[in-house]
Amino acid sequence: MDENSKHGLKLSVLDQSPVPEGSTPGQALENSIALARRVDELGYRRFWMSEHHAMDTLACTAPEIMLSRIGAETKRIRLGSGRIMLPHYSAFKVAEVFRTLHALYPGRIDLGIGRAPGGGPVESLALKRDRKTGMADDFPDQVNELLAYLGEGFQERHPFAKMRVSPEMPGAPDVWMLGSSMWSSSAAAGFGLPYAFAHFFSPVHTRPAIEAYQRGFLASRRADGREVPEATVAVGVICSETDEEADYLASSVRVLQRRIRLGDRRPVASPETALRELQVFGDIAVEEGEWPRYFVGTPARVGERLREMAADLGIQELIVNTIAWDHAARIRSYELLAQEFAL
Repeated sequence: MDENSKHGLKLSVLDQSPVPEGSTPGQALENSIALARRVDELGYRRFWMSEHHAMDTLACTAPEIMLSRIGAETKRIRLGSGRIMLPHYSAFKVAEVFRTLHALYPGRIDLGIGRAPGGGPVESLALKRDRKTGMADDFPDQVNELLAYLGEGFQERHPFAKMRVSPEMPGAPDVWMLGSSMWSSSAAAGFGLPYAFAHFFSPVHTRPAIEAYQRGFLASRRADGREVPEATVAVGVICSETDEEADYLASSVRVLQRRIRLGDRRPVASPETALRELQVFGDIAVEEGEWPRYFVGTPARVGERLREMAADLGIQELIVNTIAWDHAARIRSYELLAQEFAL
């Protein structure tokens, strides 16, 4: 009997604050707060918020601000970034922000970091302070500096060795490496960090990335004493009472994927709008990986496929990303999944 069968597969949530057509970004952020409260009640393990820039589709540009509010609205669920785009920022400032969250909600904070820009080239340029030079390719140095601020410390002769990172509190946020490439897999293993792969975004390398991470993981010498690899995969899910209803709701995601490939960042279409658009323009979505980006159907059908995926990859946790035009349907999808896995 595998670990998933003995102890149950753990489920977490990745929220992108999707903006429904006909609604507002402000309401999308309120929806995220309501979702966090509900999945906390349902027993999900983590609630992570993504960072995206200059998109009408997704409202969350500052996950750290949202997490500060959500921490006060929840009781036990872990809260984290999925992900902070570290190349844009000072590692010192990121450490201060997440140490502040840790001081407010000790033992509940995850700091997910990544190398991707979180937007297009124009947004990346706008985020830069120095626009006269190209973005430095010093991500490994940034990670080392961040880990030093969060507990590993600097060498005695380092210029930052005696600097204090406030607020000083026992413990620290858990740092995760997030990505959708073989590079991020190798980086996570090399730094001895837990790793989350964005399967819903780029499903081609899911298995090789997770397996390479597990093989290459180096036992951590950090203060938390992590000695075994910890990996998870973020998948798209839409659950409903019937397959037909789930497929109907998923039409919004199919159009969203089509639009993003064409550089269209409009809000999330209603199923009615989506079905009309698919009928006129067709569906260009192509499943490229071993598993679909989005698992769609009844809780039993989706649950079976998620368990099979986790068992094949040798992981004990999956992160669920659900985008639906109707907020109530999105909440209901998470409720049905929680019932299926007896969270």
